[in-house]
Amino acid sequence: MIPPFFYNTNPARIFFGQGALASVADEIRRQGCRHALVLSTPFQKTEAEALAAQLGELSAGIFSEAAMHTPVSITEKAMSAYEAAEADCIVALGGGSTIGLGKAIAYRNDAPQIVIATTYAGSEVTPILGQTENGIKTTVRDAKILPEVVIYDPYLTLDLPVRMSVTSGLNAMAHAVEAVYAQDRNPISSMMAIEGVRALRDALPLIVANPRNVDARGNALYGAWLCGTVLGSVGMALHHKLCHTLGGSFDLPHAETHAIVLPHSASYNAKAAAEAMEPLANLFSGSIGDGLYDFAKSIGAPLALRELGLQQAQLDRVADLAVKNPYWNPRPVERDAVRALLQRAWEGARPE
Repeated sequence: MIPPFFYNTNPARIFFGQGALASVADEIRRQGCRHALVLSTPFQKTEAEALAAQLGELSAGIFSEAAMHTPVSITEKAMSAYEAAEADCIVALGGGSTIGLGKAIAYRNDAPQIVIATTYAGSEVTPILGQTENGIKTTVRDAKILPEVVIYDPYLTLDLPVRMSVTSGLNAMAHAVEAVYAQDRNPISSMMAIEGVRALRDALPLIVANPRNVDARGNALYGAWLCGTVLGSVGMALHHKLCHTLGGSFDLPHAETHAIVLPHSASYNAKAAAEAMEPLANLFSGSIGDGLYDFAKSIGAPLALRELGLQQAQLDRVADLAVKNPYWNPRPVERDAVRALLQRAWEGARPE
């Protein structure tokens, strides 16, 4: 018997397909807008400039200073640029950093957002904003944060570096792994989570073998969309608390941090959430923690937090912050157990 549940559908227009980038101008007009500010990171400034040129009179220019963990100081600069350009909507081209900046702007002024996803971040389909100020990363949910339109074009991911593809894909998987044991999980979100992880599990090795495999790229985007969608419909737990702490307070790179922590956080909750996680464990030879670790290793993902520059002496501080105001978790969040988890993640050892 299926127990009672709530399922909230986040309204967004999803355009998925090869060559979908050509639809951006039409989507701007569909939103009733005429002057879009194009956002990017410095790394993708050239692509942003090309997109702005493609949009012609629909472009209000570009802002190419998006940064990891969405610093409030950058958002304030982008708000000034938006107002100075007399923009009436946002086009965010890129991954989690750029998408986060667009969401931060919309949270403040309710600007319509069109996202062109070029990684597997998944945050483009969530009403969740994580932003950093004074070394602390906080999250907020609001309907204004959810982008109105998301465009997935596999062609735009063909040149995504393999390492970034791997870590971005594991980041997306982390959203789904936590979703299956979320306090407010439901049959729909769990079904999407399992399918999203399966799609990424199958696609990522093919991308490592041939980065320009357009079918594998499309399947990875499909998986990322599903994983992001479930993150937007249910709550987060220990994994995201740890990664928000490591990213916001110690400036560790977002996707790499998720990739490293995931096998350890999944293992931490494996017994407490065994029934909910069983379908995922079966995708990885029956053991979710070991299976995710072996999968990450097989595709060349980073395995140790020390590789990202975190010092062993900082682990006590990470543990203290992670257990302060903890997110709900199926297993009690205990300081010593979390510290042991962090030690293994720092060393790159197998999960317990």
